Amino acid sequence: MLQVVQNNRSGQITVEEVPAPNAVPGQVVVQNLHSLVSAGTEKAGVDFAKSSLLGKARSRPDLVQQVFKQVKNYGLLNTYRKVRDRLDEPQPLGYSSAGRVIAVGEGVTEIQPGMLVACAGAGFASHAEVISVPKNLVAIVPEGVDSKSASFATIGAIAMQGIRRAELTPGESVGVIGLGLIGQITVQILKAYGFPVMGIDISKARVEASQKFGMDLGVVIGSDNVSELAYSFSSGHGLDAVIITAATRDSKPVEMAGEIVRERGRVSAVGDVGMEIPRRVFYPKEIDFRISRSYGPGRYDESYEEYGLDYPLPWVRWTEQRNMQEFLRLTASGGINPTELVTHEFEISKAVNAYELVTGGKSTEPFLGVLIKYPAEVTTPSRVVSTASSASKKTGSGTLKIGLIGAGNFMSETLVLALKSVDNSTVIAVASARGLSAKDLAKKIGAQTASSDYGALISDSSIDLIVSATRHDLAAKIAIESLSANKAVHVEKPLATTLEALHQVAEAVKSSSAVLNVGFNRRYAPLISDIENYFSNRTTPLSMFYRVNAGWIDADHWVHDPVKGGGRIIGEVCHFIDLMQYLSGAKPTKVFATSLVPNGKTVLADDNAHIMVDFADGSRGTILYSALGAKNQPKEKLEVLGGGKSAELNDFKSLETWSGSSHDKKSGKLDKGHTQMLQALGNAVRNGSPSPIPFEQLAATTLATLAVVESIHTGQPIVLNNDSLEMSPAPSTGSS
Repeated sequence: MLQVVQNNRSGQITVEEVPAPNAVPGQVVVQNLHSLVSAGTEKAGVDFAKSSLLGKARSRPDLVQQVFKQVKNYGLLNTYRKVRDRLDEPQPLGYSSAGRVIAVGEGVTEIQPGMLVACAGAGFASHAEVISVPKNLVAIVPEGVDSKSASFATIGAIAMQGIRRAELTPGESVGVIGLGLIGQITVQILKAYGFPVMGIDISKARVEASQKFGMDLGVVIGSDNVSELAYSFSSGHGLDAVIITAATRDSKPVEMAGEIVRERGRVSAVGDVGMEIPRRVFYPKEIDFRISRSYGPGRYDESYEEYGLDYPLPWVRWTEQRNMQEFLRLTASGGINPTELVTHEFEISKAVNAYELVTGGKSTEPFLGVLIKYPAEVTTPSRVVSTASSASKKTGSGTLKIGLIGAGNFMSETLVLALKSVDNSTVIAVASARGLSAKDLAKKIGAQTASSDYGALISDSSIDLIVSATRHDLAAKIAIESLSANKAVHVEKPLATTLEALHQVAEAVKSSSAVLNVGFNRRYAPLISDIENYFSNRTTPLSMFYRVNAGWIDADHWVHDPVKGGGRIIGEVCHFIDLMQYLSGAKPTKVFATSLVPNGKTVLADDNAHIMVDFADGSRGTILYSALGAKNQPKEKLEVLGGGKSAELNDFKSLETWSGSSHDKKSGKLDKGHTQMLQALGNAVRNGSPSPIPFEQLAATTLATLAVVESIHTGQPIVLNNDSLEMSPAPSTGSS
């Protein structure tokens, strides 16, 4: 299928052939008929991409700080490569479209194939022939509304929310500052509801266009006396409310709104404008200034937008989806006619011309509503595309052929780099849910195909090894499906996020002869090998302390989600338990853990834990895992004591050891063992050897990590049965 994408470094816009998306649970697959180019929002994104590195840095100082941290940890050259690769990632464009449903995912019941729907959301309702959109961002189009009109529904929802934030009552007078696309739609909606409307813009042509829709008074900035006309229009009181739909860096629209609104009036800011609110204007009138957040309630709430959890209508009357539905209802009733705003229409293959128009690249032609049109006939979209080129790697007999599942940052920046050192191997295919990122990564590394269906890689007999780095909830599923196909598989940690999933993996391992590996890479780090050798002749158990300055991750990040991520403890603490198991040479037998009381703001439920793990040889490990530490403190510190010896590892960069009067120190570059791990895996698959890490150890680490969460929830120590992969509360040692 064709999709419009932008290069984040150069701003160049192209139309690419990419794999079509799958029908995933909770989402609707739509074959687009029309999509709307949002000149303001999308032009801003293009302008940012076209800016110099200095310009980007000035706009996003937060990202500059991240780059400095990367340089400190990984060196200048590696950081440069990562930044370059990030900037070269293709960005899908578009967020408002309409088309026919061709498939629905599990859990979608109210929307059926064949329906005409309107779609919303950046990254979902893209300029592409086929899209996959969460059900709460899809609205069924009523009879009498065509796909051209329906493609305006997202813009309509934005305008609708701006009106709602103004809290209008019947008969109140309203001003609209900025008569671009959203402003024009806002005027149409206000007139459909019967409000007296005064429109204001610097363009006489746009003012005149709005008057065609019944706008009561049009005012041209620079030609007319805005304040005088506003007070005349409102019988001398000032406007009851002003909605700002302009887009400008300065705060002049805000100041103007304050000057023309009445005492105790309301100002609703929809457009991206400067917000230096002049006290001398707003304070004497006690004006309410309100921000309108995009499409409405639900915006930026992952549980609503991506998981499909709707807000109950009696408590939240108007959501993103319901705002879209109301816009479509007004369109069906004839109250508004968005197609009157269409000035240009381009075929998807000519979409670059649309952006040349809205960005002023090669045209000064006036425009307003710019649509992209798609073929009307229903086709079966391909989920696999060829990326072969002269740069693609050639494979021969004996070459280890690898398929990658997932094309995120960890895969592209860490695992792909490590795979380059695996002897006589090549990546021939890449799969990711959206397809666009799969094609981009496949092109960069010279893979032959890209797919949006990871099952195509598992069933491909030419692929010897699957390497997967996905969200945590998919790891066990991909491991089981690969093992069932007798295909060697590496999944990034955790192996499983539930005890049930761990049991299912164990059953798959019993029935398969294929290699299973999990990304417990720290045991392969060079400095860990030094520690293992240092304590090889010990005569006592080990006492281990692992401090992890985990760093803050926002509460709405997917890793905290109990389904997708399983929480940070399951997602990351498994690393440290596995390393302690490796150093002690014994399986974990008992776990006790406590956590700080979460407050939902600075302390979350799964990112501050004190953990003790007992091992079968008598060793004990203590893990302090916290997100409350300083950003500039190194992430990890491990201390190991036993047999009259001590070792201290600092962030996998330096190692100090003590024994008697001896004290040694060794330093090097940061190396957490990813390369060595994948080399060992590649050799095992090629030679038909057993898995580098025995499954019993993978399972023991996973069971212990799940027990950490159980212990925190119950407040009790948890005993582990590694043979049956079960856990139970430790028997009480107290007396009654």
